[in-house]
Amino acid sequence: MSIPSSTTPAIVYPETDGEPMAENTIQYRWIVTIKEGLEGVFESRPDVFVAADLFWYPVEGESEIRAAPDVMVVLGRPKRDRPSYMQWEEGGVPPDVVFEILSPSNRPTAMKDKLRFYEQYGVSEYYVYDPDKVEFKGFIRSDDALRPIPNTSEWTSPLLDVRFDLSGPELVILDPKGERFLTVQEIRMERDQERNRSERLAAQLRAAGIEPAS
Repeated sequence: MSIPSSTTPAIVYPETDGEPMAENTIQYRWIVTIKEGLEGVFESRPDVFVAADLFWYPVEGESEIRAAPDVMVVLGRPKRDRPSYMQWEEGGVPPDVVFEILSPSNRPTAMKDKLRFYEQYGVSEYYVYDPDKVEFKGFIRSDDALRPIPNTSEWTSPLLDVRFDLSGPELVILDPKGERFLTVQEIRMERDQERNRSERLAAQLRAAGIEPAS
């Protein structure tokens, strides 16, 4: 006679929902630009975790309660690879700052649900950018709620110390030194230009009979 097992099946926390990170190139470019820009801002901080399109599970044992912010920043948690962000394994620390980049398929009801989720589970700053309409909204935690920031046209994040500027044709994000967040393509172009300058200088030195320093 077989004896029924009393072992509780392990809860599975999916690492992906099968959906793409972005629906179009504009949304993808902004997600990567913000994520990589923030990685640069906190490059010297081993206790700041930045991720894009990563599942966040705030409640242990509840695999259906989850979100995948376009970009999230967690202060006070180590940089390391994670299949997902399980809050109970991270000292109970929720993402501090979350970004969402809108695409044409985003519906107001879905965005309201996201706002409620981030409010309920402890996000301190929440930013939403619509690159098609060039609209930028922000919410900041006050009295245990995420409340709209009245004017985000030239706003500095209290937690990130980055500034958002809407005075031009699109959103510009500036790091604490006042330098603009660059796209991956722009970063590559800058590196290529710097390499070309170094090669030209080395050639000029050799032509003058001077061996350039290695």
